Amino acid sequence: MKKKSKFARYSMQDKALLIIGYILLGLFVIAIIIPMIYIVVASFMDPITLQNKGITFDFHKWTLTAYERVMSNPQIWIGFKNAVIYSVVFTVVSVFITLLAAYPMSRADFKGKGFFNAIFVITMFFGGGLIPTYLLISDLKLIDTMWAIILPGAFSVWNMIIARTYYQGIPAELQEAAEVDGANEITYYFKILLPVCTPVIAVLALWQFVAMWNSYFDAMIYLNDSAKQPLQLVLRSILIQNQPESGMIADMQSTAERAQLAELLKYATIIVSSLPLLVMYPFFQKYFDAGIMAGSVKG
Repeated sequence: MKKKSKFARYSMQDKALLIIGYILLGLFVIAIIIPMIYIVVASFMDPITLQNKGITFDFHKWTLTAYERVMSNPQIWIGFKNAVIYSVVFTVVSVFITLLAAYPMSRADFKGKGFFNAIFVITMFFGGGLIPTYLLISDLKLIDTMWAIILPGAFSVWNMIIARTYYQGIPAELQEAAEVDGANEITYYFKILLPVCTPVIAVLALWQFVAMWNSYFDAMIYLNDSAKQPLQLVLRSILIQNQPESGMIADMQSTAERAQLAELLKYATIIVSSLPLLVMYPFFQKYFDAGIMAGSVKG
């Protein structure tokens, strides 16, 4: 007797829900893939062909002009370097602070845990606002420094809750065994507990890196020196304000040529700015499922 497939054993209602779910998921994937394909192809095309006929897969009409101009522009490289530095430093500081704050909140014997938990949760819904925050940053002499965009958002309550939940899922016997071997609290935390928490650390690091890499508002408010601005501000000027760096289009004679090349530079800049995330994600993928599911069962 032929064994029925897993799908065949489902009820009609379950089959209908699965089919609807697959259809919606397929439409969602298509909605993501089509714009990505358009941006990638458009970044290689001749600007005149792109403007007059749209994208084409005729390789004879493709060009590397946009990438050559993007790569040869010093402001792009300065912004790229700053974005990498800011994102890496922010990730290290944020994950370190979050993990340290989550540990006592995960301990059942921590007195005052309910009070601190309430304080943390309040900050998730209420903030000081832009003007008070700017005045605070100014009083701390952090304006036009790297720390103006790193320190204000270094602690994430949501990430702390995720880390706390992960800590709570680690058997208490692990610490008991460490204490029997003579390990104190610091030794247990840094040499035994943290190595066990690699999945959640990887997920928190990925989240924070992506958040800082995509952030531009704080840099726009607090950084005045163009040499300190991250890539996101350069990208914003190209995409939103339609103002590519003058050196990128200086040799274009007519206004129409400048507009065509500026349009092409948008797509090339998007690709260049997305590369670090595309390269980074595969290294964190194996930890992602375990880390993201940390709060799904125990809260």
